[in-house]
Amino acid sequence: MPSPTIDTDSAATGSAPAPMGRRERKKAATRQAIADAALRLFLERGYDAVSVREIADAADVSTTTLFKHFPVKEALVFDEDAEREAHLLAAVRERPEGQSVPAALREHALSARLASAGGDARFAAFLELAASTPALRDYGQKMWLRHATALARVIAEESGLAPDDPACTALAHFALEVPRVAYAHEDPRQAITRAFELLEHGWTALTREG
Repeated sequence: MPSPTIDTDSAATGSAPAPMGRRERKKAATRQAIADAALRLFLERGYDAVSVREIADAADVSTTTLFKHFPVKEALVFDEDAEREAHLLAAVRERPEGQSVPAALREHALSARLASAGGDARFAAFLELAASTPALRDYGQKMWLRHATALARVIAEESGLAPDDPACTALAHFALEVPRVAYAHEDPRQAITRAFELLEHGWTALTREG
């Protein structure tokens, strides 16, 4: 079953986790137990109605142990893995020949933000929790946008533009904002596609001029 630390980016790329030693496996198991307990309680009662102490008790750990794995309450729902940024940048660097940068980012957004996990109802409930809770939505967006600088740099590299070109920074920010904009729409997939059409046309015109 999916957990609060679902890595949709890894799922989208099919990457396999590296083998772990006994100590790492134990830490991962504890982290997963905490994440599972948090998701269960959040889905049952709502994010704001559940305390960190209740989550620790449900996972049979101390609050000190919980905070070693998750520094703030919001982190129980979002996992700030470096892998997230790595997959984002790989979507641009490793895009198929002939595919534009905006098109590569569109496909990444669709797979990372709208993954259905095979129709798993619990996964869908997790997505709804993250999208409908203001504190989680804001935290998730800040986490996502922190990758904008790295993404802008890779866009510049792949497009032959200057590292500080404002067009690259703008494309990175706009691309990362699209899923948030699409949330309010009845059909988020269509909204994401439409937004990236705008980015595609503008980017194509700009790079042709350059």
